[in-house]
Amino acid sequence: MGNVTKQASTRFSIVKRSKGQSAVEKASYISRSILVSEFDGQTYRPKYHEDLVHSEITLPPNAPKEYADRATLWNAVELSEKGQKSQLARMLKASLPNEWSYKLAEEVMRDYVQRNFVAKGMCADWAIHDSENDKGQRNLHIHVLLTMRPLTENGEWGAKTKKVYVLDENGERVPLIDKKTGQQKVDKRNRKQWKCQTVESTDWNSKENAKIWRKDLADTINATNEQLGIAVRWEHRSFKEQGIDREPTIHIGAVANALERKGIQTERGNINREIIKNNMLLEQAKEMLMLAKQELHSVQYAKIKNAAVSMKNEVMEMIAKVRERKGRLDLPIVSGKHLRRISDRTALQSADNAEKFITTRKIDSFESLANFTADKEQRYQELETVYLSKGQKLSRLKELSKMYALFAPIQATYKESQSLKGLAKMRYDKEHKDSLSKYPELKERMQSLLQNGEKVTPKQWKAEIQSLQSEYDNIGKEQTKIATELAYAEVISYNRKNLARELQNESRQHSKQQRKTKRREEEI
Repeated sequence: MGNVTKQASTRFSIVKRSKGQSAVEKASYISRSILVSEFDGQTYRPKYHEDLVHSEITLPPNAPKEYADRATLWNAVELSEKGQKSQLARMLKASLPNEWSYKLAEEVMRDYVQRNFVAKGMCADWAIHDSENDKGQRNLHIHVLLTMRPLTENGEWGAKTKKVYVLDENGERVPLIDKKTGQQKVDKRNRKQWKCQTVESTDWNSKENAKIWRKDLADTINATNEQLGIAVRWEHRSFKEQGIDREPTIHIGAVANALERKGIQTERGNINREIIKNNMLLEQAKEMLMLAKQELHSVQYAKIKNAAVSMKNEVMEMIAKVRERKGRLDLPIVSGKHLRRISDRTALQSADNAEKFITTRKIDSFESLANFTADKEQRYQELETVYLSKGQKLSRLKELSKMYALFAPIQATYKESQSLKGLAKMRYDKEHKDSLSKYPELKERMQSLLQNGEKVTPKQWKAEIQSLQSEYDNIGKEQTKIATELAYAEVISYNRKNLARELQNESRQHSKQQRKTKRREEEI
C-alpha cells in the first residue's frame, strides 16, 4: 500500500502595529505566559494554558544573553520600533503529525527552527501546542515568533533597510543628474552625488522564503515519518500547484473562530462549510474506513467491559463518570512527564483503554494505582541508568569501527610506503600523496578514541556492537512499555483531580444559583 498524502497546514503572517497588534501579546499567546508590555503598559494574560507542550527561545550567537528571557526580548523589539505602522515580528503556525510524541516533536522542531531561522540571524520564540476540537480530534502544531530586524555583531538592533548605489551594466555608479542643469548633482561640500536605492538589509522578507520554509518543513516531516514507518506523506504545495481540483478552506481568523465556538455562524465560517460540503465526496473512502475501525473497536470494548464487571472499584467508577460527562478522558499535557514519550495520545484518552489498563494490571483502588506507579517509576529509572551506560559504550564502539574503516586503508598505504626505498618509494609516495598526507591526522584521531592500553580489534568490536545493540534495543522496548503504562497512570490520576475540581465548581455554582433564587423569592 502506498503512502497517504496529507495537505500541510502552514501559515505565515506579519505582526503589525498598524493593526493594533503587539509582539509581546503574541509571545504571551504562544508561550501561554503572562507578559507585561513596556510599550503600551498592558498586561497580557492568555486565556488557555492546558494545551502547551513546550516553549523555548533560540538565539543566534550575536544576540544578547538576556534575550533568552521572553519579556526582555519582545519588549526590546517593541521599543526598537518607533513608527505606528511598524512591522514587529513574523509568525508561523504549522500543523505537525499527531502520530509524533511530544519529545520527538520538540527535537525535530528545534532542528528545523535552528536551520531555517536562527542560522540566518533571527531570534526565534517557538512553542508546541496540542489542542483538541469539540469532536475530540487532536491537533499537534507549532507556533514560531521571529524577529525582523538583524542584529549587529555587538548585539544591537540593525536597520531593516539600507541605501546602495545604483550601478550600470559595467558595474559603475550611476550619476544623480540635476534636471535643470543636466549636470551631475553635488552636495554642499561640492562632492558628486550618485543614484541610490533602498533595499532590504536581509533577504528574510523575500516571498520565495515562505516557499522554501514550507517545503523544508514538509521534507523534514516526511523524512521523520519515513524513519518511524509512518505511511503518511505531507505535501506543502497547494491543491492548485499540485493540479488537484479541490478547494481548500479559508482562514477564518481569531474573532470569527471565537464566535463559531459559541455556536454563532459567521460569513467566513459559512464559506468553509460550503467548501467542506463540496469536498465531501473525496472523503467518503476515509469515512468508511473510520466506521469499520469504530465497529471493530466496539467489539473489542465489549470483551474488556465483560472482564471488568467483576472488578468494580473506585478507579473504574471515576473513569465511568468522566466517560459519561465527556465521552473520553482529558490529557495532562503540561504535567505529563511520561506522556511526552507517547505518540498515540488519542489512545490514552480512550475510556475503554483506561478500563482495560486498570483491569489487566489488577488495580483496585487509587492507592494501588499509586503503588503501581511508584514501582514502575523505580524500574524505569533502573533501566534508564543501564540504557544510558550501554548507549555510551555502543556509541564509542561504533565511532571506533567507523574511524578504523577510514584509517585502515590509509595505514596500509603508509606501511607499504615505509617498506619501499629509493626511486620506488618516491614514485609510490607521489602516486599516493593524498592518502599519505591524511595518515598523521587519522592516526591521532584513532589513538584518541582508544582507551588506555586498548588494542585495535575490529572483529571483536563488531561482535560487541551486535551484542550491545540487541541488549540496548530490548531495554528500549521495555522502557517504552513501562512509559506507556506510566502515561496511562498519569492520565487517570489527572482525571481524578480534574473531575473533583469540576464537581466542586459545579457545586459552588449550584449553591450560588440557589442563593440568588432564594433572595428573589424573599424580595417577592
